[in-house]
Amino acid sequence: MRRSFSLALCILLFASCDQNYLPKPPGYNRIDLPLHQFVKLGEGYPYSLEYSESSQVEKDSFNLNEDTWINLNYVDFGAKVHLTYKKIDGKNVNFKMLSEDAFRLTAKHQKKAYGIEEAILVTPQGYSGVVAELEGEVPTQFQFFVTDSTHHFLRGALYFNTAMKNDSLAPVIEYIKVDMAHLMNSVKFLD
Repeated sequence: MRRSFSLALCILLFASCDQNYLPKPPGYNRIDLPLHQFVKLGEGYPYSLEYSESSQVEKDSFNLNEDTWINLNYVDFGAKVHLTYKKIDGKNVNFKMLSEDAFRLTAKHQKKAYGIEEAILVTPQGYSGVVAELEGEVPTQFQFFVTDSTHHFLRGALYFNTAMKNDSLAPVIEYIKVDMAHLMNSVKFLD
């Protein structure tokens, strides 16, 4: 009896030591996304809006002459939303020029984009807006502008500080898109 048990145990041990090991496929890091919570932008800008608590407001360092341009820096995600504002004066700066520039900046990504979906929206304050969602390995996956078409024009673009594939960034991109939708709907232009 003992001998049978020992023999069965040895067979079981040798059978379980198989050399056909298959490595696990590479995985992606787990990304814990915080709840969407928003705070109001401080004073000193010709617009007000609510932005995500997950981001930090920074003065834009690209064009120091523009004191109304800001970045929303998502430090934990390696992402920034660049917000640029222009006052429409009807002569040197007009709606047609600004909207064409926004569409041109989006169209620059057509070489690498699999697709660009654009949608027109109207905010609760009655402002017009356009949202462009870009698919593919592009540097910016989400762009928008909000305007009253007579005095104010606010444009935003999402950029990541990484060369990762967009499919691995998809949860973060979707998270920030929700933040941007809230931001667009909370914009109020001040006169």
